[in-house]
Amino acid sequence: KGTTLEPRFGNPTPRIAECREGMINSIGLQNPGVERVIDEELPKLVKCLHKKVMANIGGFSVEEYVEVSRRLDKCDQVGWLEINVSCPNVHGGGIAFGTDADAAAQVVAAVKEHVSKPVIVKLSPNVTDIVAIAKACEKAGADGISMINTMLGMRIDLKKRKPVVANKMGGFSGPAVFPVALRMVYQVYEAVKVPVIGIGGISTAEDVIEMMLAGATAVQIGAMNLVDPYICKEIVEQLPVTMEKYGIGSLSDIIGGAH
Repeated sequence: KGTTLEPRFGNPTPRIAECREGMINSIGLQNPGVERVIDEELPKLVKCLHKKVMANIGGFSVEEYVEVSRRLDKCDQVGWLEINVSCPNVHGGGIAFGTDADAAAQVVAAVKEHVSKPVIVKLSPNVTDIVAIAKACEKAGADGISMINTMLGMRIDLKKRKPVVANKMGGFSGPAVFPVALRMVYQVYEAVKVPVIGIGGISTAEDVIEMMLAGATAVQIGAMNLVDPYICKEIVEQLPVTMEKYGIGSLSDIIGGAH
């Protein structure tokens, strides 16, 4: 899900809960650390995909974001750096970087000083004004915005009368969040000039087109891969027929077309 400087074992289990039209996860950024990602995981991904990948980067201080980004920037297999600013700032009272425009911009500016690859900032929806945060990140040098990360949610076990996941709360994702993600992409597209990558509940070719009409240049799919591992392939195969159905000659022609 993301790479940090040191290995992380993540949150205690259980940390996944099914929901209607979605799921809650509280993984806690479990990963083997950036060096093992570079040495072991990246070669596997490139061998499988035959393409450069976007590296998602987590950090608990500005310095950690910079160091992880700097190391991944040297990797030929990496085409883009995606900065996940939903992590808590351990030097700022534990408040997530992405909930404060100045804190998010500080991370972006620091990373940009040390890398040459494009920097994409992944924004949290759990904020009062996502447009202000997107604009601050753009001003700090972000080459693109990806949005949205998961929404905070929970489930309660009726028999145990306790939260289903050990961490009590987690990130809610899946088809149910699509309208929220669409609205936020629409708003941010109107406020920034950098490309926006749409994330959140996409499960069909129609969803892709809708997200691009809202302003997305590209999309990402997360939770639905756990429902159907072939979902991305299926959507790509469905797109030409769906585009023809709606009289669309090129996806690039419809970006922001609903504005």
